[in-house]
Amino acid sequence: MTEYEKLYATIIERRAHPEEGSYTCYLFEQGLDKILKKLGEECAETIIAAKNHNRRELVAELSDLVFHMEVLMAQQGVAPEEIEAELGRRAQKTGNRKPLRIVDKNT
Repeated sequence: MTEYEKLYATIIERRAHPEEGSYTCYLFEQGLDKILKKLGEECAETIIAAKNHNRRELVAELSDLVFHMEVLMAQQGVAPEEIEAELGRRAQKTGNRKPLRIVDKNT
């Protein structure tokens, strides 16, 4: 079992059997808006870490992002296998690059 799979299993376990003091349980208790807020915060922090070229910070923020993404998946009933299947379908595509758009940055 990969670390991603272990993480998702733990998240599902916390949702089914809440534990006092669990951050994961807190997110589920607070609901979708809180989960989305945290996911957005982690996205922004990941972007900043990447822009700062800080590898250690980037790995930490990406890990936070993955965690919150998996909480959202569990809250919405999306299984990791669904994501894997979608990625598999996309991997089969070729020549699907969208045309480049020219943007006038002066307007």
